[in-house]
Amino acid sequence: MLDGFGFFELLVIAVLGLIVLGPERLPVAVRTVSGWVRAIKRMAGSVKNELEQELKIEQLHADLKKAEAKGLKDLDPDLQKSVQELRDAAASVTRSYQDTDTSTPTAAPKEESTASSTDADAKAKE
Repeated sequence: MLDGFGFFELLVIAVLGLIVLGPERLPVAVRTVSGWVRAIKRMAGSVKNELEQELKIEQLHADLKKAEAKGLKDLDPDLQKSVQELRDAAASVTRSYQDTDTSTPTAAPKEESTASSTDADAKAKE
């Protein structure tokens, strides 16, 4: 991060900061600037990870097109690996949706019980 700065440059910046900000506000300013730098690094890392994921998806898509062009037979090992990764990803997505569908109860009985209790309350008031 500080590749372009030598010891002398850092010393000049520290002395100028001490003169301009004073000894009371300099530590606060340093913490604030370091927080900004950390946030910028985090955002840059996040963008980098997202771009890497997008590039990987694009590569898998291109490999799948190549595999489909060859008829999914006599594929290179790299293409076979890409096709298998896509199949595994599709199976995991399908599995997670099936698990979600079976684990969540339907909302219809709850609505009926609420409606029947409302009807019973109305009859009791009459």
